[in-house]
Amino acid sequence: MRKIKNAITITIISLLSFTLSGCWDNKDINHRSMPVVLGISKENEEYKVFLQIPQPSQNSIKTEVVIETANTVNDAVDKISANLESDVDLHHVKVIMIEEELAQEGLNDLISGFMRSTDVPPRTIVAICSDDFDQFFSRMKQYQAPEGTAGTALLDYFEKDAGWTPHIALTRVWQVYRSIHSYTKDVAIPILRIGETTLVEQVGSAVIKNGKMVEQIDSDETLLFNAFNNHSTQGKIDVMNHGSVSIIGSTMKHESKFKNEIPYLKSELKLKVTVLETRGNPSAEALKRELEMQLKTRFDEMFTKLQTNKADILGIGQFFRTKIPRKELKDWRSKYYPKLSLDFQVHVDIQNSGDLKLRSN
Repeated sequence: MRKIKNAITITIISLLSFTLSGCWDNKDINHRSMPVVLGISKENEEYKVFLQIPQPSQNSIKTEVVIETANTVNDAVDKISANLESDVDLHHVKVIMIEEELAQEGLNDLISGFMRSTDVPPRTIVAICSDDFDQFFSRMKQYQAPEGTAGTALLDYFEKDAGWTPHIALTRVWQVYRSIHSYTKDVAIPILRIGETTLVEQVGSAVIKNGKMVEQIDSDETLLFNAFNNHSTQGKIDVMNHGSVSIIGSTMKHESKFKNEIPYLKSELKLKVTVLETRGNPSAEALKRELEMQLKTRFDEMFTKLQTNKADILGIGQFFRTKIPRKELKDWRSKYYPKLSLDFQVHVDIQNSGDLKLRSN
């Protein structure tokens, strides 16, 4: 009897050991390809997928670009895996580049697929390319970056401690997905093109409403978009023909009310700036007034475009979620947003002028 019990115990332990081997499907790092940039375009109703894969070599990192087409992005990636004889691991993708025509057609299926499969991290940055995709990725492959950074040059463009500036929108996969299913929040996605002397140039930002690109704002308007959403705004602004200033700090204050089914919003942007250079001999007060008027005019023009397209990338609808009946939130863009009255004011505080002498009046 004792022998039978021992045999049963050994059998059970042996069976349990199979459930403990949780790493059975892990692949050696030498048999994995880890792209950092994923490019997607449409060609004859098929997805054309571009993968930028860093390739370590002696004393540097080079970059390889592989291309495949298929009915789905996953099928294209599987084909690339087969041809490379290594497993393509999308968990290391940092930037997704999307062709502008595809963005205009709609990103719903694409973004939903990423969120559903979890192959691509939801924090991956999304950007749009306004140039021919083949030329864009050919340039990325040929780009002579500083030693050791070729494989991460595009990623560095979006890093806040590297090349990012407040003139660039910073939008991730999860934010695009949220906007697709939100009644009161749209998103802006940065638009890039091939640079003349640099890897890329910023064109502006695409206005994405319900997953589709419906409008475009320029880089100066993107700065105000970031300021409105309390993102870092430590950028530089040219003040008409009188000079330029650097923003060293900003705050936003909003007051909202809802009266007779009309939403009202008063927004105040306070900027602390330092003067970088001047042309002529403007007074500090003249420079201040001119900058305030310039930014207000620029914002009002941007908001007119957004309101005309019923696209709420500023997230103004968020201020009225508790003021509108829940069952009518779905009508925010079509019923309430077009009637919104927005009073946007700018107040500038010139902190210092460096070594420049400004007239007091």
